Amino acid sequence: MIDFGLSDEQKQLQALAREFTRNEIVPVAAEHDKKAEFPMEVCRKAWELGLMNVQIPEAYGGPGLGVLEDCIIAEEFGVGCTGIGTSMMGNMLAEGPLIVAGTEEQKKKYLGQMVDEFSFSAYAVTEPDAGSDVASIKTTAQKTGSDYLINGQKMWITNAAQAKWLFVLTYTDPEAGYKGMTAFIVPADTPGVVIGKHEEKMGQRASDTRGVTFDDVKVSEVNRLGNEGDGWKIAMLAFDHSRPVVAAAAVGLAQGALEHAIQYASERKTFGAPIAKHQSVSFMIADMAMNIEAARLLVWKSAWKTDRGERNTIEAAYAKCFAADMAMKTATDAVQVFGGYGYSTEYPVEKLMRDAKIFQIYEGTSQIQRLIISRELFGKK
Repeated sequence: MIDFGLSDEQKQLQALAREFTRNEIVPVAAEHDKKAEFPMEVCRKAWELGLMNVQIPEAYGGPGLGVLEDCIIAEEFGVGCTGIGTSMMGNMLAEGPLIVAGTEEQKKKYLGQMVDEFSFSAYAVTEPDAGSDVASIKTTAQKTGSDYLINGQKMWITNAAQAKWLFVLTYTDPEAGYKGMTAFIVPADTPGVVIGKHEEKMGQRASDTRGVTFDDVKVSEVNRLGNEGDGWKIAMLAFDHSRPVVAAAAVGLAQGALEHAIQYASERKTFGAPIAKHQSVSFMIADMAMNIEAARLLVWKSAWKTDRGERNTIEAAYAKCFAADMAMKTATDAVQVFGGYGYSTEYPVEKLMRDAKIFQIYEGTSQIQRLIISRELFGKK
C-alpha cells in the first residue's frame, strides 16, 4: 500500500521545524546574508531542540531518525534561509560517511561528540582542481608505520572554520584511480591542518565556506574509514543519504519563493486589478506550485528508499537534479512576479534567487546528476 501521509511524529517534527524557522531563522536571515555572518546562535538553538544531527543512531546518543525526517526539517529551514540551513546541514554531510562505514569505536567517539556537545564537522572532498570530477583529487595519504601523513588542499569546505573534525578523502594509491582512494577522520586541531580565509559568495552567505590545507598532517590508522581503497565507495554511499536532504532544502527555498509570489500577486494591482487576476502571472505561479509538489515527491521517495535500506542512487539523483533546477527557476520567476521590486535588496526574492543557484552546483552539479541517471539507465540494459 502506498501512503503519502506523514506519521503523527513526523507532523510534530515538521511543526517544530516550521515554528523554529518562523521564530529564529526568518527574523535574522537578511542580516546574516548582508554581513556574511555565521549563524552560531541560531545553530545552537537548533541543536538544543534536537533539530541537528538527527540521523545519528540511538546507539551513539542520537535520535536515530531517518533521511525522510531530515528532509522534513531541511525543507522547513529552506523556507527561511538556505544559507543558515546549510550551516546546520553541514554536520550531516560529514556524519554520513561515518554512519555508513565507521567502526563502533569511531562512531562512539565522533558521532557521540556531536550529540554530547554543540559542535560542527565538515566534509572535505572538493579541491581547487577537482569538483564534480572527484577522481581528480590530488590530496595524498602516505603510510608511515601505524600512521598516515596527509598532504594536499581542499576547497569550498562548508563549516571548515567551526569543525572539530573533518571527513577527508585522499589517495593512498594514485595509480589505482578511484580504487586507490582512502577516507579519514581528521581532528581539526591536528598539527598541519590550516584553515583558509572566508570565501565571499554570491548566495547562501550565512554559511561559512573556506579552503583547508593539509601539511604533513599525521593521522593514526585508527582514524581511517574502512580499508585502503574504500574511500570512493564510502563517499558515494554517503551521497545517497545527503542528496535527498540537500534537494529538500531546495524545495523549501522554492516554497518560500512561491509564498512570497502569491502574497505579492494578491496585493499588487495593475489595470485596476490584482496581478494575480492576470493569466500571465497566475499561470506562472501555478507552474511554480506544480513543480514544487513534483520535486517534494521525488525527495520523499528517494529518502523513503534509503530508510528502507534500499539503494536509491538514481532516485537521489532525480530529486537533487529536479529540485535544484526547479528552485532556480522558481526563484527567478518570483523575481519576475515582483517586477522591479524583485530586483531590489529591500524585497526577499532577490536573495532567494542568489541562494538558489548553488543547488545546481554543490553536492554534484545538475549535469553530474544527469550523468548518474544516464549511467544507471543504460547500465541496466
